[in-house]
Amino acid sequence: MAEQRRDTGGGRGAGETGAPRADEPRGTDEPRAGEALRRAWGDLVATARRTVADGLVVGTSGNVSVRVGDTVLVTPSGVPYDRLTPEDLCGVSLDGRRVLGSLVPTSELPMHLAVYRSTGARAVVHTHAVHATAVSTLVTELPLVHYMAAALGGPVRVAPYATYGTEELAENVLPALRDRTACLLQNHGTLAHGATLDQAYDRTAQLEWMCRVWLTASSVPGRTPTLLTEEQVAEAGERLKGYGRP
Repeated sequence: MAEQRRDTGGGRGAGETGAPRADEPRGTDEPRAGEALRRAWGDLVATARRTVADGLVVGTSGNVSVRVGDTVLVTPSGVPYDRLTPEDLCGVSLDGRRVLGSLVPTSELPMHLAVYRSTGARAVVHTHAVHATAVSTLVTELPLVHYMAAALGGPVRVAPYATYGTEELAENVLPALRDRTACLLQNHGTLAHGATLDQAYDRTAQLEWMCRVWLTASSVPGRTPTLLTEEQVAEAGERLKGYGRP
């Protein structure tokens, strides 16, 4: 089982132990900001636990982040999500400097920060979902098997493989996300972002479902799945813009 890891450098003064109090966020003097960070951390932990419960990750694989102002809260490295508490708040600045807590941020921090710096994302979810990971080993773009690709901005691209946690992987992700809200990571998993954690998670789940549909359909002997055109997906996208509205 993964052990809880804490960074012994920076972040805390001499003789101090444990994470800083949640009502004392570093990098801000506003009490309201502290409350926003506490709420966001609770939502982040709930989302991380949901990725495990829904089978999108195993153990401590995958990671979740949410942006609050100029602070990015992230899941820590090597800590089972069911062990995280309000005192385990883990946050960094947009340049990667730790500003909250003593736990080591996720190893995929460069990828999360690259997304925040390059898009309007306020939340990012990264998983090792089974069907999506399988698809990432087969194609360079998820075939248009369903019109819900429109909800992710269009055909979902596969970012070329690079070692996890590297700047190279972060750089590979950005072109794959151009005009998109999700992508596949070759031989690795998924990444989706959104305006909220719920939206980023829903996009992750939608991507995994579409990958499962394509794998299921393409596995039928002697048959080839019917695919939609980009024009058909774009038309569906226009209709989806008004979905659920009066």
